[in-house]
Amino acid sequence: MEAIVLAGGFGTRLASRLQGIPKPMAPVAGRPFLEILMNQLRRSGCGHVLLSVGYLHQQIQDHFGKTWHGLRLDYVIEETPLGTGGAVRAALAQATEEAVLVLNGDTFLQADYAAMLAFHNAEAAGMTMAVTHHSDIARYGGVLIEGKRIVGYQEKGRSGAGWINAGAYILEKGLPWLKNLPERFSFETDFLAPEVSRLAPAAYHVDGFFLDIGVPEDLDRAQTELAEF
Repeated sequence: MEAIVLAGGFGTRLASRLQGIPKPMAPVAGRPFLEILMNQLRRSGCGHVLLSVGYLHQQIQDHFGKTWHGLRLDYVIEETPLGTGGAVRAALAQATEEAVLVLNGDTFLQADYAAMLAFHNAEAAGMTMAVTHHSDIARYGGVLIEGKRIVGYQEKGRSGAGWINAGAYILEKGLPWLKNLPERFSFETDFLAPEVSRLAPAAYHVDGFFLDIGVPEDLDRAQTELAEF
């Protein structure tokens, strides 16, 4: 298995906590958060990780190096911010396998990624999105599912329970990008949401623990709730 981890964000909402540390390296239960993701990938049978990095990337490179506990690592460095979409597109171009796992570097999802890849291949999907049920979709926005496919989006700010994008994808290396996309763009807002009917992503349901550390209160939760991972 091959994976891309998006680890180039600024962490604006955590600036007071990070103090010169890139967001994926935020200390969680005595170790950088990114170590938790890397350990999870290693346990899933992943052998190669493309780390998409930008802001303070040298700290990440110095910590993990070119190999880490058996994982082979390559770095795709954003010289200027590319947004999540530009970062995915640049890293996917350097992938060597046809189907690649993509994770956000600030989100933990307790999922069996080997099983997710098998589901993706069985569905013959061009893209698979991990989805999880949440008690209130207001912060994340919701996804609409029919059968095994994502058919639409609900905007952020709308309260109530529903399915949300859990921040993990299987993408085909030959993903059909729109030709008019700029160099910097949002993967979800500028590409996935408006093209969801054409892309018809498969929905992989995950019941495991989900946590986005992007706000201070959830970074605090992570200190105890991710200690066992």
